[in-house]
Amino acid sequence: MARRKFRSTQRHEPVTERSFQEYLYSTAAPLTTRTELMRLVRGGEDTYLELKVKLSNSERIAQEIVALANTGGGVIVFGVNDQLRVEGIEDGESVQDELVRICREEIVPPIIPFIDRVAFDNGRRIVALDVNGKRRPYRTRDGRFFIRIGADKREASPEELAGLLDEARPLSYETVPALGATIADIDEAHLWSFMRDFEGGAFDEASAKGYPTGEILERYLLLAVNSGGELVPTVAGLLLFGHDESVARLLPRASVIATRFGGDTNQAPVIERAELCGNLATIYESALRFITRYCDMRDTRGSRPGFAVDAPVPARANYLRGVITEAIANALIHRDLALRDVTTRLHIFDRSIEIVNPRRSAGFAPSALKAIRFGLPQCLNPQIAAIFSSPAYGSTLVSGSLPTLLREARAFSNRLPDIAAFNDEFRLRLHGI
Repeated sequence: MARRKFRSTQRHEPVTERSFQEYLYSTAAPLTTRTELMRLVRGGEDTYLELKVKLSNSERIAQEIVALANTGGGVIVFGVNDQLRVEGIEDGESVQDELVRICREEIVPPIIPFIDRVAFDNGRRIVALDVNGKRRPYRTRDGRFFIRIGADKREASPEELAGLLDEARPLSYETVPALGATIADIDEAHLWSFMRDFEGGAFDEASAKGYPTGEILERYLLLAVNSGGELVPTVAGLLLFGHDESVARLLPRASVIATRFGGDTNQAPVIERAELCGNLATIYESALRFITRYCDMRDTRGSRPGFAVDAPVPARANYLRGVITEAIANALIHRDLALRDVTTRLHIFDRSIEIVNPRRSAGFAPSALKAIRFGLPQCLNPQIAAIFSSPAYGSTLVSGSLPTLLREARAFSNRLPDIAAFNDEFRLRLHGI
């Protein structure tokens, strides 16, 4: 059942009585006249409509909002009694403020409220709250989940809650078919080298006659799907095992822009800039080669050789090899592939290396930004992360995690790496010596 924003079109209605959402959003909403509103109200309460005489119990109102949000959305109208008679609200502004507070503080995750105050000719006013549940399941602050059955709400059963949680699992971009890709775009040598590492255990090459690349991708690794009657590699499958030229052609935003600046900021002159393209293994190795062109990577801190203070050329910065490899690998496997306008960048300065990665800030910072420092994963691409981190994939990785990276980087340079997330970007800066 479609919901429409309630808008009173009466000329006598003062500007202050209009919804603040009308000010916040420039997109015009469909108008619902008082006649249409009353037609909905006279139909009585149902799964999508709740009527309240007044706002008196914030806890109960939070439960009603949660129930509507978990059942597809709906409308709560304040100022109408059980006999469908409009009694009106005395102080509509205070009701609106309290509803905003409830939506932000009493419901998890918070709901952006769409609120309208509608005036009638007799001077009575009602308040309509449009509930839109896009991030369900929702719960009250005390951890209770509600759903709406007909005109009543009730607490969700374990089975109903499980269904809500299943719906909440977002479609991962890595599992989407790579548009325009075919099985011919897969580097079979790389794929079968990976599979042979599991020979004698999970994989028996003798049973896979004729090297069925498509079957291996679809049934064994879940890296291909049937789309329109044809087998198509997923985004993850193409990134992991695609030919370099195919990945560059079909997924151009998967490249990495590497830049060496002649200073310590990105306003310094550019010495070299390169676009690193190909599958993840190729980009990983290319990034390491670009870094070693301008920096020295060491396995231990040891003693740093001395350089003349007045040397005409600054000394090359030193970094711990395991920290660099872990940082590059994390950037490749955890980047937000759904963001089209943000590219992974590798910036090399005189005394630091910065990695800028696309990552939607909403829902990630600041709480998750703290959690990842303690090893709590925030993995957007579990398939890519699992295969790329496997020794069978062939990348020369040093075992570790972000907590290990932070600890070892600080022990090496006496400075903790800088981490920040904003404007759909995740930034990591490593300091050299």
